[in-house]
Amino acid sequence: MTGTRRRIRLLIRKEFLQLRRDPLLLRLLFIMPVMQLVMFGYVVAADVTHLPTAVVDLDRTPVSRQLTSEFAASDYFTVTAHPQSETRLRPLIDSGQAAIAVVVPEGTQAALNRGEQAQVAIVVDGSDSQTASLGSGYATGLIANFNATRLAGSGADAALGSAPGLDARVRVLYNPSLASINTMIPGLVAVILMISIMVIMSQAVVRERESGTLEQMFVTPIRPVEYLVGKVTPYALLAAAQMAVVAAVGLLWFRVPFHGNVLVVLTGLGLFMLTCIGLGLLVSLVSHTRAQAQQAVMFLMLPTMILSGFIFPISSMPAAVQPVTYLIPARFALKVMRGATVKGAGLVDLAPSLLALAGYAVLIFGGAVLATRRRLTE
Repeated sequence: MTGTRRRIRLLIRKEFLQLRRDPLLLRLLFIMPVMQLVMFGYVVAADVTHLPTAVVDLDRTPVSRQLTSEFAASDYFTVTAHPQSETRLRPLIDSGQAAIAVVVPEGTQAALNRGEQAQVAIVVDGSDSQTASLGSGYATGLIANFNATRLAGSGADAALGSAPGLDARVRVLYNPSLASINTMIPGLVAVILMISIMVIMSQAVVRERESGTLEQMFVTPIRPVEYLVGKVTPYALLAAAQMAVVAAVGLLWFRVPFHGNVLVVLTGLGLFMLTCIGLGLLVSLVSHTRAQAQQAVMFLMLPTMILSGFIFPISSMPAAVQPVTYLIPARFALKVMRGATVKGAGLVDLAPSLLALAGYAVLIFGGAVLATRRRLTE
């Protein structure tokens, strides 16, 4: 028994010594759980707050202005636009400047004064079914409270069905059934593309370095540029084929409607693919073992999945966290995929997201290529 305990102690000591010789892996093991706790603690929430809201006030009366003030004062809504007509709503929603709109038709106060109900339209963007469902619920609840306050102030009985008040009518754009699968599948295409490319590319250089074939390869006349092109091209082609298969399954099996332009989708996914390839290469360069590369990929995946808006709506995140989401390239890829697929948004509407993806592609993929060339020529 004494010999057994001694051998176990020696093995435990050996494992700790190996971990100490691998500082990157050791740091990741301690940082990752803390990062998970902080992110899930702050980001996971059931409420959606500060929804960008457009108010179309066609009545321009004290009642309509008071209703607008109620929406502006609520933590659930942030009034960002006051379009002059309902026809200007769709461009605002397509570009993401508004996620919900309130339309107060002309003659609203006159109808209330006559003791009649007046309809108020609540227009929501169905491309994010969770946000649309919660936002429409908050809006109808706010209008119900507005009715109760107004009737109480006038001395009327709010319980009477004949009491005059505002009647909120919800209208959903792009995804009338609010089926979550219609918004989930386009996002999954981008997420699966990211996961597959980063997992494979993160092993690309480190695997050859571990086996010793990298040094043998550069004894041959091959140049760093040729090595890079030959290394990246097969994975890019595989990713494109995988993306096509996933998209076909989503459209044909799950019956997800496609309302957009194929060129817009391919442009967005192509830029995002370059970004993912660049991230995978950078991980492979800084990692000395495949275990390190796997941990580093998981470390990058965690904020990407949580902060991109794929699982949790960005509008439900704390105000201090929302600016951080602009550092996540997947946020813009999801916006392009959902905007083009569900809304049918075009290049003009999605230009900010496409430009952001282009910037990340140049920065990350270009940086990874330069870093790889430098490492290979050392």
